[in-house]
Amino acid sequence: MPYPAGQTPDVQPSPLTQNFDFTPISPPPDAADLLLLDTAAAWWAQGHPREGVLILDDRSGAITLPILHSLISEAGKPGAACARAEDAVAAVRVLADELGAERALQGNARRANLPAPVPAELPELTEQAPDAFTGVHTVLMHLPRSLETLTDWAWLIREHAAADVVVLAVGRDKHMNHSMNQVLEKHFQDVSAGRGRSKSRVLTARAPRDGVPSSAPRKNTHKVSIPGKGTTELTLCSLGATYGGTKLDPGTRLMLEAVEAHPEFPGAEYVLDFGSGNGTVSAFLTLRHPQLHVVATDHSASAVQSTQLTAEANGVTDRVETVRDDALSRFESGSAEVILLNPPFHQGNAVDPGAAHRLIRAAGRVLAPGGRIYSVWNSHLKHRSVLSKEVGLTEQLARDARFTVTVSTKR
Repeated sequence: MPYPAGQTPDVQPSPLTQNFDFTPISPPPDAADLLLLDTAAAWWAQGHPREGVLILDDRSGAITLPILHSLISEAGKPGAACARAEDAVAAVRVLADELGAERALQGNARRANLPAPVPAELPELTEQAPDAFTGVHTVLMHLPRSLETLTDWAWLIREHAAADVVVLAVGRDKHMNHSMNQVLEKHFQDVSAGRGRSKSRVLTARAPRDGVPSSAPRKNTHKVSIPGKGTTELTLCSLGATYGGTKLDPGTRLMLEAVEAHPEFPGAEYVLDFGSGNGTVSAFLTLRHPQLHVVATDHSASAVQSTQLTAEANGVTDRVETVRDDALSRFESGSAEVILLNPPFHQGNAVDPGAAHRLIRAAGRVLAPGGRIYSVWNSHLKHRSVLSKEVGLTEQLARDARFTVTVSTKR
């Protein structure tokens, strides 16, 4: 290692942040993005290999594109990481869980007049080496909200990256906690926190440990009782970035109870599970209704894989189709008769009702005239007016201390 354990280079503003025009990048970089770039530049300035860079969950390209620009600008010069400019794209690997992040990178690359690296597919957490991680020397990432996500990323890096890999994980001070250090320490021998800057900080992890087993996929079995209709045993599976993990979300449970009690359900051969998460809705409905087929869609690669794993665990893969998509962009208008939706109430670490409103509008577009959308949401968010506007007549089916379940009929 170029530095003794526990020591990292001094971090100063670097050409990565000073010589790149961020104007075309939307949303623009925040303080954490800039600190992460300057930290990577400090390592490379001290001789750490510049080739074999992996960037995880870059939300807009604000991390990827300055590095790509630098490699292209320096290509062919003495000591450059790339002999030719076209080699730079292959030197930078990107992997994002959310489809929206991939599309943002591609759009911002066009606006910045730069080639966009082809996003890698989310690998299975097995000992078979995935291309995105094999031989990687530097990993740049934002610390994820979920410790399970961090665990899965750390295991893949530890298992498949180069022995000299340096993991640089940035976070905002207010969202960081010591549990993140502990996750990294389980997979790496040397984990240290850098100096804070602009209320952000980088955790550096080096020296992969041997023999750490994978904890994914995670599994948990639940029982869902429907009054007067018996109990269904349900096995839920998840990968790290799947919202809720293997838990049976209480709002989803309330929606399933209300849907099963609704006399018009299912009323169709195909149902759209919009935002499938860990596959609760898809697996439950196909277990309860042997003739029903479900198309499950989510923008998260982890969620899509988790839905597939849940379908396998419950023996319903022949009737559950998964599609990775963002806001039903691949679905034709008026093509669905029944949609089930449990919309998110946050974007990252911030509460954002707008994310749910966007999905409700998308569902309204895809729903056929006379079709129905069953939805559950935190009662204080008051989505009913949006459902009435974007879909049509909205009726309450159930409500408890936290959640409201409605059915909206497309006008």
